[in-house]
Amino acid sequence: MAAAETVAVDRARVLVVDDEPEMCQTCRKILARHGHEVWLAESGAAGLQALRETPIDLAVIDLRLPDMDGLEVLRQAKRINPDITAIIITAHGTVDTAIEAVREGAFDYLLKPFSMAELEVTTQRSLDHRRLVEENRELQGELSSMKPFTEIVATSPQMQKVLETIRKLATSEANILLAGESGTGKELAARAIHKASRRSHRPFVPIDCAAMPENLLESEMFGYEKGAFTGAVGSKRGLLETAADGTAFMDEIGELPLTMQSKLLRVLQDHQFRRVGGTELLRTDFRLIAATNRNLREMVKDGTFREDLYYRLNVVTIELPPLRDRTGKEVKISNAAMMIMERYHWPGNVRELMNVLERAVSLTEFNQITPLDLPLTILESVKGTVPSNEESFRAAKRRVIEEFESRYISEVLSETAGNVSEAARRCGMQRSAFQRLMAKYRLQTLGFRR
Repeated sequence: MAAAETVAVDRARVLVVDDEPEMCQTCRKILARHGHEVWLAESGAAGLQALRETPIDLAVIDLRLPDMDGLEVLRQAKRINPDITAIIITAHGTVDTAIEAVREGAFDYLLKPFSMAELEVTTQRSLDHRRLVEENRELQGELSSMKPFTEIVATSPQMQKVLETIRKLATSEANILLAGESGTGKELAARAIHKASRRSHRPFVPIDCAAMPENLLESEMFGYEKGAFTGAVGSKRGLLETAADGTAFMDEIGELPLTMQSKLLRVLQDHQFRRVGGTELLRTDFRLIAATNRNLREMVKDGTFREDLYYRLNVVTIELPPLRDRTGKEVKISNAAMMIMERYHWPGNVRELMNVLERAVSLTEFNQITPLDLPLTILESVKGTVPSNEESFRAAKRRVIEEFESRYISEVLSETAGNVSEAARRCGMQRSAFQRLMAKYRLQTLGFRR
């Protein structure tokens, strides 16, 4: 074993286990150039000894070693250091070994001969993955004390800011206005604020201002006394009274009639109200969280919303962005996952591919899709589908891609009734490029309209 001389402030400790001296030195040269501290081992036993002596961050392990299988080295490495990140390298790649390597804990899988760039990129991704795992572990510890917020999915920067804001406001008593389009999660945010507040042991009372007719809204909000109107055979507490010491969530408050706006303002100012048909002043103390999909400031200018109520509600405004503006995480596909997807026959064609990718992006915890993010049906389907001795890996890969391209182009043409221009547009291609693919796979002979 030998350690590289290059030193970097933010370097990682990398162990390369390979019985080919030339491969070891090549990896060492590439990794050391990026400031990593590199250890070399030409056998599994030597690699495991290095792991016992040094806190290694990343292990690059050859699948075939003179004294033991690379996957066995990986298993024992995980027992020595459960947090270690690993990359398996081999000149004899199959889908089965790729799946097995990932199941044993490898981050990714590289096929020899790989380029300098491939090793650099895969190493960087694996180290980024390790950093994210460590950060995620720290965040999980922090979030364990913030359970009310775990129901809110906040992967985009926009929603992370929203989550941080409501977390800070949860323990205050300030009225909050949640603004945003319908379906952006305003009630979910309101419930999270309530659960994290000192009022969490008291009721959370939702009031839908748009769902009730004006003549019923007052009695629902403030309650009524016996005989207040036809059918009032007894007294009833209103929703604001029910929310005492808790939280009242008034959804779509922009739909609240002006007469009711005036009465709500008085409750917020004095904490007092009368039931419909009653004369006794009752007290109630609740925190108000209001929500709207309308521009209340414009409504104030138009005279359809009271300015004094607006400022009572607008102590703090939180804008929940629509889904289209919530930038998602950038996700890449690992070499191992790509190998599996290339071997799968995709009986559902484009729709199945889109569904699988959407599912994988949703499931992966980090920025890399691995075989473990793919459906079990795909993993089982491709198991054992190894290229024959007469067919190289690259040839097999090319064949699979061509099969997929042919099915893809054919299906899009079928969906567009042979309209080449529309099919090319759906594929995001120039018409001329699309026609070249049609000619390549002889799809003109299928009777499609040109």
